[in-house]
Amino acid sequence: MSDIWNIISSNYVTVGGAVPSNSKYVAVDPEKFEGSWKGKYANGTSFEVAISSVNGFRAKVKYLSGGTTKYQDVLIRDSSFRIGDSKFMVTGTDKAQIATVVTSPVTGVSTMEKAAATRG
Repeated sequence: MSDIWNIISSNYVTVGGAVPSNSKYVAVDPEKFEGSWKGKYANGTSFEVAISSVNGFRAKVKYLSGGTTKYQDVLIRDSSFRIGDSKFMVTGTDKAQIATVVTSPVTGVSTMEKAAATRG
């Protein structure tokens, strides 16, 4: 029975109580997104998000953190997109924020890691 509650709580954290957006997908300025974004989570783990080929509201993204590498075509809405278990949001000129759900392989507990990213 406790396994069921672990699954439910993990999915709740993963979804994060997210409120769905009512806005439509619209073309974005490629200069606002394209490039290499870097930062560090509070636990000291570095990450890099490389955004390229922005066309309309679509883009190609590469996410690197620790031993994890993810490639994905994304849809940009409200200055943000999701790649895997991460949500990336541009917050200003050359500034962004990333939030990633991390599940401990030992305990199975999911936590949300947030960090600032800068382009350069």
